[in-house]
Amino acid sequence: MDMYELSAAKCSLKLVELHNIQWSLAVGHQYSSLGTQPILCGSIPGLVPKQLRFCRNYVEIMPSVAEGVKIGIQECQHQFRGRRWNCTTVNDNLAIFGPVLDKATRESAFVHAIASAGVAFAVTRACAEGSATICGCDTRHKGPPGEGWKWGGCSEDVEFGSMVSREFADARENRPDARSAMNRHNNEAGRMSLNDNMFLKCKCHGLSGSCEVKTCWWSQPDFRVIGDYMKDKYDSASEMVVEKHKESRGWVETLRPKYNYFKPPTERDLVYYESSPNFCDPNPETGSFGTRDRICNLTSHGIDGCDLLCCGRGHNTRTEKRKEKCHCIFHWCCYVSCQECVRVYDVHTCK
Repeated sequence: MDMYELSAAKCSLKLVELHNIQWSLAVGHQYSSLGTQPILCGSIPGLVPKQLRFCRNYVEIMPSVAEGVKIGIQECQHQFRGRRWNCTTVNDNLAIFGPVLDKATRESAFVHAIASAGVAFAVTRACAEGSATICGCDTRHKGPPGEGWKWGGCSEDVEFGSMVSREFADARENRPDARSAMNRHNNEAGRMSLNDNMFLKCKCHGLSGSCEVKTCWWSQPDFRVIGDYMKDKYDSASEMVVEKHKESRGWVETLRPKYNYFKPPTERDLVYYESSPNFCDPNPETGSFGTRDRICNLTSHGIDGCDLLCCGRGHNTRTEKRKEKCHCIFHWCCYVSCQECVRVYDVHTCK
């Protein structure tokens, strides 16, 4: 057994947890230190046969799959940092978001999309950086160069990254029910966000930056761009209703838009069919932690403001002293010296 299979299998164990939230990738706290114990693909609990075959065939890129889920969760927490549900993870539960994602809500839709996008993003980036031998740069989508530049560098192969995400993440979503249909749709919407945000990155060559020659390649954006893009999709997600159809294999559930007077969702939009809880109060059944003691923005009229975030319960205010660098001076050459100042801030928290 080679070193790739050992480390990749350890990463795969970390990926299985999201099977408890109807998605097949996760980064769990109990597996946060990768590389501590050798685990084979076959010994990972919860993998369906297709995932097991995938793990064995692509052990070399499984660390990138784990990294992709991690950045997806981190981006979720950034995007929802000022909302009642802030993408909180649970330390002592295999379902890392608790029961929040058990329902087919728009929060579930976002998590599936951003995690799928994260896996595709991380695998694509790793291939372009030469971290894996089974993939590399994209040479298929070059086309003729533009005026004043030529193709060069390493165009990122987002199709390969999306294929990896699709094969592993969608492996469990083969049931003929509405939740599988919703998860497949949102997973794909997340992956398509990468294609939609690819851009031409260029570098100048020549004496003193004269740009006599300019080479360009296709690049993924910073993942924050993907997060912002998917957050807009979350805000405009389409509510669906479940329909049942009799087919040769039995009853099959599909989704259709709930409201005919709205534009139907495209393959790039997020869909859901169950309402979200208000997340104002703690509720172990829904997984809501409530918003008590959350920091709120006193001057904001948005969802992060004290009125909305605190659900009308009011807020407390305390003062907080913070040490900060100040009066910084640049010295030639070449260092910066600063003093340390103590500043007092008002901190507002929900009652």
